[in-house]
Amino acid sequence: MGAPRTTGDGTFDGIIVVNKPSGPTSHDIVALVRRLTGVRRVGHGGTLDPFAAGVLPVFVGRATRLVEYHMADEKAYRAVVAFGARSTTDDLDGELTPGEGRAPDRAAAEAGLGAFRGRISQVPPDYSAVRIAGRRAYELARGGEKPPLQPREVTIHQLDLLSWDASDTERPTATLEVRCSAGTYIRALARDLGERLGCGAYLVALTRTASGPFRLDGSHPPDAIREAITTGRVTDVLVPADTGLDGFPALTLEGDDLGALLRGRVVRARLDVAGPGRGNHYRVRDGTGRLVAIARVEGGRLHPEKVFLDPMA
Repeated sequence: MGAPRTTGDGTFDGIIVVNKPSGPTSHDIVALVRRLTGVRRVGHGGTLDPFAAGVLPVFVGRATRLVEYHMADEKAYRAVVAFGARSTTDDLDGELTPGEGRAPDRAAAEAGLGAFRGRISQVPPDYSAVRIAGRRAYELARGGEKPPLQPREVTIHQLDLLSWDASDTERPTATLEVRCSAGTYIRALARDLGERLGCGAYLVALTRTASGPFRLDGSHPPDAIREAITTGRVTDVLVPADTGLDGFPALTLEGDDLGALLRGRVVRARLDVAGPGRGNHYRVRDGTGRLVAIARVEGGRLHPEKVFLDPMA
C-alpha cells in the first residue's frame, strides 16, 4: 500500500472520503462504493445519521483493517439548532412538542453554550444505536419503551455560535460550530442546550466538516466518485490507506527481518526514527516504500499487528 493502489484483479486498497448528502444512510454509501469498486471489504469510519451530511471516510480493501486506528478521531460539525420545541428523536425527524419557556435571543443562547464546553456528561438520544441488553435503544423507543440509557463522558473542544436567524420569533435557529471527541451526539447537545435554556431545542441540520484528518474540502460527492471509478480515474478519489496515521512513525525493514515480520513473527526493533509512535505503533515499509504492516514495540521488539503483504510477494 502506501500510495493509493489498484491491483491487476481490480482490487482497490485505500480510503475514499465521501461527502455524504442528506438522505442515504452510511450503510447505503458503503454499499454504493462496494458496487462501484467490486470490492467486498468496504467499511466506514463513523456513522452519520441519514439526515446528516458531510465527511464519511470509506475504507476499501485492505484499508478496512486500519479503521480501528481512527475510531477515537476527533470530529467537527456545523449544526443548525432550532429553539422553542422538543423532538422525540432530538432532531427534525421526530414528533415536536412546544417548549414551556420563551425561545431565547442570540445573547441568551450564546451564554448558554458555556456550560457545554470542555468535559461534559451526556445521555445519548433515545433514538440511537446504543446497545441495551442486546437491543438497540431505537428499537426500544420505537416500541414505546423509554431506553434506560446511562450518561457518558465526552469532550467538547470547541463550541461557537456562527449565526442567528430570528425570522421566526417563536422558533429561532442558531448555527453552531462544534469540535468534539468521538462518541459525542450533536442531537443530545442540541437537546441539552434547549433544556438548560428552559425552552426545548432540537437539531434541524447537521454537516460533519471533519473526521480526524479527513476534511470536507477533500471529500467527494457520490456522483463524482461514480464518475471517477467508472472512467478509470479512481486515483482522483482514492487516498493512501495510512492517511491520517502520521502519529505512527514509518520505519523500513528489509531482508530476513522483513520476511519474518510478514510471517507474523516478532523481530528485534531496529528503529530508524525518533521517538515511539502513538500507542508504540509504527508503520512498517519495505525497501520500495510500500506499507507492509502496522507493528507495535514492546521490550525492544517489533510485534506485527496488521500485515498487508504476502511473504512471497
